[in-house]
Amino acid sequence: MPPAKKRTRTYDPARIRAAVMAQFGHIRDAVRALTPEQLALPTRLGDWTVRDLAAHTGMALGAVNRFLDLPEPARQEVTLLDWPFATAANAAGIDDMSRQLAERNPDLDAYLEGVAQRFTESLDRHPGTRLLATGAGPLPLADYLVTRTVELVVHTDDLNAAVPGLDIPYDRQALAACTRLLADALAVRAPGASTEVRVPPYAVVQCIEGPRHTRGTPPNVVETDPLTWIRLATGRIGWPSALADAKVSASGERADLGDLLPLMT
Repeated sequence: MPPAKKRTRTYDPARIRAAVMAQFGHIRDAVRALTPEQLALPTRLGDWTVRDLAAHTGMALGAVNRFLDLPEPARQEVTLLDWPFATAANAAGIDDMSRQLAERNPDLDAYLEGVAQRFTESLDRHPGTRLLATGAGPLPLADYLVTRTVELVVHTDDLNAAVPGLDIPYDRQALAACTRLLADALAVRAPGASTEVRVPPYAVVQCIEGPRHTRGTPPNVVETDPLTWIRLATGRIGWPSALADAKVSASGERADLGDLLPLMT
């Protein structure tokens, strides 16, 4: 009997929209309170400052508006799970645009407020089925909004790492969607069912070719928390250091994910 086909995960559009707005709101509240000295601090993203990174979060949300201003593609050509692997190709252009936005918008709060307002207005005018000509390829608006949870959660973590004591909160639904999308992307990169990757309380996926597990405790198990998983998947930390620091538990001969990570760079 052939193995059962894995069902594609679905997301509730209303919840995703609320999660994106909530996480962006958390970022706006934090950026509004930053001092000029804090905005000038370095980040772990090359030579970006906190100001550059804050401007980039506006760009990440504003991408929805930019794509909606373009003609609608004739057909969908990629899926949501193609997106994580396509981001690296656009890195240079994203870097340049983020710096330009930081320079052109000395009042970051006003800039981010304008982005949020246009975002809300755009979503009110367009259905989730509307196709967008994204950098990864044509995707429905509803799917592209899921990718915004990744952008905003990852960069919330970057901002928290850059500014001591900042502690921007994570919207639970945004953190869940980000975790699940990146976990599902791992299963796409390494299809199979010999290893179970657990990121409680949000995601469990099976991956890596090998003997298929059917009952009881799987012989190969990886388990970690959501933020550690997100940092591994996006290259913020490496697999060896996560193991050494006991941020990840891994048991079994097929539980080494070092050659599969990061998923996004």
